[in-house]
Amino acid sequence: MSKTRKPLILQILQNDRGGKITLSLLALLVTFVAISNLFVPVGSPFYMSTYTVTLLGKYLSFALLALALDLVWGYIGILSLGHGAFFALGGYAWAMYLMREIGDRGVYGNAELPDFMVFMNLKELPWFWYGFDNPLFAFLMAMFVPGLLAYIFGWLAFRSRVTGVYLSIITQALTYALMLAFFRNDMGFGGNNGLTDFKDILGFSLKSDATRVGLLIISFIALFLGYLLARYIINSKLGRVCMAIRDEESRVRFIGYRVAQYKLFIFVVSAVMAGVAGALYVPQVGIINPGVFSPLFSIELVIWVAIGGRGSLYGAIIGAFVVNFASTYFTSAFPEIWLYFLGGLFVVVTIFLPKGVVGLFEKLTAKKAS
Repeated sequence: MSKTRKPLILQILQNDRGGKITLSLLALLVTFVAISNLFVPVGSPFYMSTYTVTLLGKYLSFALLALALDLVWGYIGILSLGHGAFFALGGYAWAMYLMREIGDRGVYGNAELPDFMVFMNLKELPWFWYGFDNPLFAFLMAMFVPGLLAYIFGWLAFRSRVTGVYLSIITQALTYALMLAFFRNDMGFGGNNGLTDFKDILGFSLKSDATRVGLLIISFIALFLGYLLARYIINSKLGRVCMAIRDEESRVRFIGYRVAQYKLFIFVVSAVMAGVAGALYVPQVGIINPGVFSPLFSIELVIWVAIGGRGSLYGAIIGAFVVNFASTYFTSAFPEIWLYFLGGLFVVVTIFLPKGVVGLFEKLTAKKAS
């Protein structure tokens, strides 16, 4: 008798107990928050505010970004300190569509030009804004632009065999250069203020609770699909070669593999995932500005992955949630010492928990099993 084949999703997650638990808990959390926001009365203790919905959606987009970084750092050994650039470019691409969606409802009532362009006395729409009135085009650009930048940068860096701390510094310089460029008013992206005051998305009001819940659900679906893609890559022969490159790059190159091509492929896939995360972040937060290009943001992203557990995928998701939840709480309760707390947490994890929170759970589970 022929054996019944498992669905592809179950095949991908077959030996990934931590991933299944993490995604299942997130699915339950998203379902609970969505139902509590839309169908529970405001006075009920089970009611979840729109602020909570938006906050959870933001955490999910950050989790997808952390997942993208873990794919390159945890499995092929590329410590990128510039992944915030791919995230920001994806966010700007989608924000351009949201700005075009405003139409003549802006402060100046110009159906063609966004308010900041009217304020800057621009007479016509810059050429690179053409097409962004189409949501499909904008979403494709949110993936294509970060992917193209990653391809050009990666082709130059990996072909030249730039590795280690030198590669990290170059990625940091890349995002810093983009930050300086986007701060300029003449770049056509809103300068210091960025892009904001969005009204609708695909014809649905961003002030509506139903729209916010819809964005929350879409963010979870994107994270779920991103996780499946990353896990599928890691479980494949390609993934095994990538881990070999991470552990002993020169030996892999010596036996005939084209290391630069493997690095380039993973780097581009990771950048595209980061761009999608940025596109999901913008409508939920309501603004995108050059501050997202800040090297500090990319460094914080590394901390999320390190605290959660590098090289596990689901650990990156856990780290993004843990650190950002702590940030939300401590920045309001203890704003003066929050950054010291974050730095101290990173030092403690690096010294005592090199595999992060996930490593700690694995140790405890192994002790109970024995």
